Amino acid sequence: MNTFVTVLVIAAVVALLVLALAVRIVKQYERGVLFRLGRVIGAREPGLRLLIPIVDQLHRVSLRIVTMPIQSQGIITRDNVSVDVSAVAYFRVVDATKSVVAIENVHAAINQIAQTTLRKVVGQHTLDETLSETDRINVDIREILDITTVDWGVEVTLVELKDIQLPDSMKRAMARQAEAEREKRAKIINAEGESLAAAALGDASDTMMAHPLALQLRNLQSLVEIGVDKNTTVVFPAPLMSTIGELGTFLAREAAAASRPVPAITPPTAKTVTANGGAQARADLTG
Repeated sequence: MNTFVTVLVIAAVVALLVLALAVRIVKQYERGVLFRLGRVIGAREPGLRLLIPIVDQLHRVSLRIVTMPIQSQGIITRDNVSVDVSAVAYFRVVDATKSVVAIENVHAAINQIAQTTLRKVVGQHTLDETLSETDRINVDIREILDITTVDWGVEVTLVELKDIQLPDSMKRAMARQAEAEREKRAKIINAEGESLAAAALGDASDTMMAHPLALQLRNLQSLVEIGVDKNTTVVFPAPLMSTIGELGTFLAREAAAASRPVPAITPPTAKTVTANGGAQARADLTG
């Protein structure tokens, strides 16, 4: 009896071991690559999978997007400037069988090829292009990686430059260049303002030449503005004196015109009275 129980226990243990070796679960984001006696049978979809113990071997491959940082690389640009550039790459496995059979460690391989590609692409550009055309550099790196990794069953979805470190001397030179550029723009804007102001003053002077009193009004306005500060001394500009003389001449002409005699006009009533008066006198003499 004891022997029979022992055999049953051993059989149950063996059955559990066989079941543990034969059952595999493939998750939703994974694909299973099945090897049977060393040969690839094919990929297995997510779910519960039964294997032949010892004969079959299942490799699980994740199909999720992997974020891989590319460590900083010391690169010399085309214009001989030393920079340190780091980036980040995003890739995912699209063919599970190729990623297992074609290459031993796909993650390490992509990391190494990404570093060399980053150094190669950035080295073909100048410093200004590296700083201003990062989008084009990202696309170039991704296209080169796609060509290389397509045989590994991997698709590189995105590559982005993360950080660009410049030498301190180059930073100071760029700061001086930016300051000089701002000063140039300020001088150009100031010159344009002076040109517009000169044109406006020319138009104003033409208007004042046509209307002398306009200059007088402008001078009076200037005196009002000077008087705001409560100054006791006022300096009249030379054009003001000539304008005052012209104004005096104008007022003299107006006064002379006003003093001339105006011819008298006899009202009609006066004539009527005179006529009636003469008729009455003649009547008196006749009588």
